[in-house]
Amino acid sequence: MRSVLDKLISWTGLALAAVLVVAGILLTWANTFIGDQVHDQLTMQGITMPEGDALSSLPEADAKALEPYAGSPMDTGPEAKAYADHYILVHMNEASSGKTYSEVSGEYVSMTDEQKASPEGQELAGLRQTLFMGNTLRGLLLYGYAFATIGTIAGIAAIFSFAGAAILLALFALGIWHARRTRDTEVVAGAPTPVPATA
Repeated sequence: MRSVLDKLISWTGLALAAVLVVAGILLTWANTFIGDQVHDQLTMQGITMPEGDALSSLPEADAKALEPYAGSPMDTGPEAKAYADHYILVHMNEASSGKTYSEVSGEYVSMTDEQKASPEGQELAGLRQTLFMGNTLRGLLLYGYAFATIGTIAGIAAIFSFAGAAILLALFALGIWHARRTRDTEVVAGAPTPVPATA
């Protein structure tokens, strides 16, 4: 009976190992696909990470965040996030004195037609357009970073899936070996005791 139970548990473990192998393959594919897509889409933008004067003109914290990528093509999620948060956003805040697109747009919309046509109105319209484009680019770059992070998580999950499958396969082999050993013990224990010969 113990032998049958060992076999049942072992084969269940083998089935779970098969599920983990399939999951690992799919997660590896997701990791590769997402990584390739993020790389290709960012490369097509032709953005080079800031260096030299472009870097030194930034606040110290932002310059430090960009230093590891200085002068390299922007083709990874972390680079996209650094560029969005420590370069584009810095220039947007500088241009608008810290005002958001929503605030600048609200000011512009509340103007009369005469005010919009004035030099101040035209300047505000230009700032509004700049902030809109900056927010759009930041959003796209941060989406790229988010997808790259998902790809990284998929890669880590794939490693754990394959490791789990390997452990279950080892336990399956151990369980089958134990089942055979238990069966042999049960057979020996169940054998009839020989009756001693009488004279």
